[in-house]
Amino acid sequence: MLWAGRSAIEIATAVRNGDVKAATVVEEHLHVISEREPRVGAFRLVREQAVDEAEALQKRRDLADLPLAGVPVAVKDNLEVAGEATRGGSAVTPDAPALEDHVTVARLRAAGAVVVGLTNLPELGLVALGDSAYGIVRNPWNPSRTAGGSSAGSAAAVAAGMVPIALGNDGMGSLRIPAACCGVLAIKPGTGVVPPPADDWDRLTENGPLARTAADLALALSVLAADPSLAEAWRGGRRVEPPPRMLRSVWADDDEVWEPVPPPDSPEPFDLRVAYAPQPLPPGLSMDKEFQSAVRGAAETLRLAGHTVVEHGHRLPAWLGPSTISTWLVRAALSADGLDRQRLERRTRGLARVGRVLGALKLNGVRGRERWSGYGADQWFGDADILIMPALAAIPPKAERWGERGFLRNALTNIRYAPATGAWNMCGWPAITVPTATHSSALPIGVQLIAPPGGEPHLLGLAAQLQAVHPPLRPPGFSF
Repeated sequence: MLWAGRSAIEIATAVRNGDVKAATVVEEHLHVISEREPRVGAFRLVREQAVDEAEALQKRRDLADLPLAGVPVAVKDNLEVAGEATRGGSAVTPDAPALEDHVTVARLRAAGAVVVGLTNLPELGLVALGDSAYGIVRNPWNPSRTAGGSSAGSAAAVAAGMVPIALGNDGMGSLRIPAACCGVLAIKPGTGVVPPPADDWDRLTENGPLARTAADLALALSVLAADPSLAEAWRGGRRVEPPPRMLRSVWADDDEVWEPVPPPDSPEPFDLRVAYAPQPLPPGLSMDKEFQSAVRGAAETLRLAGHTVVEHGHRLPAWLGPSTISTWLVRAALSADGLDRQRLERRTRGLARVGRVLGALKLNGVRGRERWSGYGADQWFGDADILIMPALAAIPPKAERWGERGFLRNALTNIRYAPATGAWNMCGWPAITVPTATHSSALPIGVQLIAPPGGEPHLLGLAAQLQAVHPPLRPPGFSF
């Protein structure tokens, strides 16, 4: 294998320069998928026609201009891909093929990416677990553990080396949780940066990329956001001018022109005020001691990189948790509306039933969300530019058929292991997950970095600095 396992930047540069054909790259990745997929279960659908699409891409007159030329990508199966059914992890959803791509998928294709498959997720994306009627997504680091959720298959596909980048979305942590479980990077952009999915949970859900390196993550985000400057933001935590070589833009109505260049050995230095919170959860919610240590370690890494680092001594407000849980359950009920309740999974029926009751009682989390997004998040955040906190509270649960279990077991499992991400959906702030350590269980540990609105460049820059000290690793048995 020459191209499977390479970064998106390396692949696109080689295809643009004529060093390899796009179809060759895609064929290699499809071969890797066929070998590794039985161990992981990341895909609902693998698109063999991707080879034909890569051959057509090779004939494009603007091939030398495409930032993702020939890069294989995987798309979460709740985003429309033209010609394919969008099942959302459910056997109850319509099986009619989508008439057109979701705008994020269209942007990836316009930039030269080739969609090799649709990835698995729990039914309707309601939980942080990876099982559905289409199978169980297993963590490449330990197949007995879940890959997280709801962007389970997307995270597992990147971690297992089946694609260099993938597309998912995040409603209460659905990008950051599986990324932390699987030892890859993911960014939930702030509100309005990337077009959201059709059902965006009343502006709670954002589409975003997953990748193994900060440079690839920045490149993918720049395409999804139609903002070329983000491709280089990882170098120094800021937006930069386009590089000297001027090329025609791949985006309609975009006057800027650009081409990403291969990254240097390390990002440029810059200085931010970084706060770290090893245990930010309210009393009653525990936090794994090793996850707390990983936050302190990440903070020390950034201090040595030249940032001002301070400890954030406050816990998240106690009222925020119930508001976040109520919001999640009410949105679950709305997502299930219009589908045959008798055919939905037991888990989905239970979540929706409780959500309908909460909605009828006006316990929908709206007041808490308005309080947190209006001023609570800003007050709690303080004067820091960036906050570091754990991405998870416990190691990923077992990879089992959780959809056949009831509301209580699923809700408690989700709340106990992944309670640290939803707060930032409630206020619409950007957040990123970066793997920085290994747990005593041999699973990866991801830390979560949060920024106020507009802070995506800072997050990408800090992710690159963390990766310079803590390089990305492949799960055992999935190296090249």
